Amino acid sequence: MQALVKSASGPGMTRLQEMPEPAVLPDHAVIEVKATGICGTDLHIQAGEYPANVPVILGHEFSGVVADIGVGAPAEWLGQRVTAIVYFITCGVCRFCSTGQWNLCPQRKSVGSGVNGAFARYVLVPARNLRRLPANVDFVAGAVIEPRACCAHGVLEKAVVRPGDVVLVTGPGAIGLLTAQILLAQAATVVLVGTPDDQVRLDLARQLGVLHTTAQSPLELVQELTHGEGADVVFECSAAAAAARLGLAAVRRAGQFIQLGLFGKSVEIDWDQAVMKETDLRSSFASTWQSWEYALHLLGSGQVQTRPLVT
Repeated sequence: MQALVKSASGPGMTRLQEMPEPAVLPDHAVIEVKATGICGTDLHIQAGEYPANVPVILGHEFSGVVADIGVGAPAEWLGQRVTAIVYFITCGVCRFCSTGQWNLCPQRKSVGSGVNGAFARYVLVPARNLRRLPANVDFVAGAVIEPRACCAHGVLEKAVVRPGDVVLVTGPGAIGLLTAQILLAQAATVVLVGTPDDQVRLDLARQLGVLHTTAQSPLELVQELTHGEGADVVFECSAAAAAARLGLAAVRRAGQFIQLGLFGKSVEIDWDQAVMKETDLRSSFASTWQSWEYALHLLGSGQVQTRPLVT
């Protein structure tokens, strides 16, 4: 089968090449891939800014049909429309695995970076990772469930968002648009910030229900909505240093700042303003077992849409 492979470490070194189809293993399943998303992490891997166990087939946002199952895997999975949690190897015994925080397991290897991923016709995953697509979700929308689980982890597990909170989201990419929708489902007032080049994405955000979008003077808008106090919560989704600095300036005293975007490099931030505001600084990385359940519920109930994000 043809696959997109990160063949060696360093910038570039990514090419389309023939790879053997994966053989099914006990307690595993082979998925015939129908759709795969390009994540910012894939771009970081291509640029040599994110660790990968090269050579490796890229791609971890995917959906498809179960084509084969191994010994020990439930037979009813065969032929099902699915997506899958991306953690291929975890130790299962550390403090993080024991509490469902597979994303933090020191021995974690994920599909598309640690083991072969979904930029190919077939991908092998542990059967325990399989998740059925809701009946109202097509394969393209289903491929965006993984980033939505990452956003659900940040909003629902790492932050405390109350109805009526004014929340600033920086970056109207897929992560920012998904984060904004989850926040709307929590009855928050969302301000989504982009640049003048992001106008198409900001227009899409308004179609999805985000009433406050701006490419200019975001601090003024936040101040207006909060009577000068600042945002209750900031989610930085763009991985741009300027956006992080904006978020720290916009958050209110004793507010929350959650970093979702991966910069891929060191950035300069003035942490003193966070200290003097007693900002609650948090980070959110990847997803957890529970955040996948949240993501599937939000998608199946129609509270969050993924299909409009795919151009």
